[in-house]
Amino acid sequence: MNTDTIAKPHDRIAAYLRDDLAQVGSLIRERMASKHAPRIPEVTAHLVEAGGKRLRPMLTLAAARLCGYAGPYHIHLAATVEFIHTATLLHDDVVDESAQRRGRPTANLLWDNQSSVLVGDYLFARSFQLMTEPGSMRVMRILSNAAATIAEGEVLQLTAAQNLATDENTYLQVVRGKTAALFSAATEVGGVIADAPDAQVQALFDYGDALGIAFQIVDDLLDFQGQTGATGKNVGDDFRERKLTLPMIKAVAKADAEERAFWERTIEKGRQETNDLDHALMLMNKHGALAATQADALTWADKAKGALAPLPAHEVKDMLLDLADYVVSRIN
Repeated sequence: MNTDTIAKPHDRIAAYLRDDLAQVGSLIRERMASKHAPRIPEVTAHLVEAGGKRLRPMLTLAAARLCGYAGPYHIHLAATVEFIHTATLLHDDVVDESAQRRGRPTANLLWDNQSSVLVGDYLFARSFQLMTEPGSMRVMRILSNAAATIAEGEVLQLTAAQNLATDENTYLQVVRGKTAALFSAATEVGGVIADAPDAQVQALFDYGDALGIAFQIVDDLLDFQGQTGATGKNVGDDFRERKLTLPMIKAVAKADAEERAFWERTIEKGRQETNDLDHALMLMNKHGALAATQADALTWADKAKGALAPLPAHEVKDMLLDLADYVVSRIN
């Protein structure tokens, strides 16, 4: 298929991997079924069919193809990655008390918190069943480690998010956990299942890690600069939810006593007033925090592109390079 006329890199990758993605979709629908609990496919379908880009499973398929894999098990691993991701979304929306995801009401709003948590647990269990099927201990170790790291990152965020002592290193640790761990596992297992040389597997891990960090930094920036229609979230949700992200961390680091008192009241104590979001945005702009956050995202995108150097020339490699640029182009 000629993908040159398709504008967005993830759409070009999706077009290139169309048959593989169709198989992943079929496997997901088959494995999210439940004979005894119809609530499970109802809740799962609400998220899985919500029009997400399936970026993480796509990365697994792309990495496997880039490394010359011709077997069937990249499909299982891509579905595993999507199940892990969907499970974390269900749990996240409960923890964050979110009402909107991808521009639609969240599962916990349409059903209840109990359903979201328990269906998330079911999908985690399904993911572990799926990851055993290729019969690779190395693959299982990578994906199970990623699942543990994601949970660890989410718990770390609980304690770090409303603590003004949280610095950029802690933020990076949170992001590596809750977001980048699944990106890097997704790309790494694609190389492992293809039996690629260790240098190429490491390159794929490094690409996924840097891409995931850039992706999350951009998401955190779009929370203050994006449009609700494009992001599926309300501008300023992180501030209202007292979730200290990189733009705020950078502003807090440069705050004088009066500004710090503002951050303590709104983030640590949670006493927010009508115009506080506007004031927070003013402080972030005053200290160049939004521009500095954008620069960090661009740096991580460059690291992602540089990581691919050991991989062979391939049209999928070119698409992955473009994808790194696209992730950060969302903030222009």
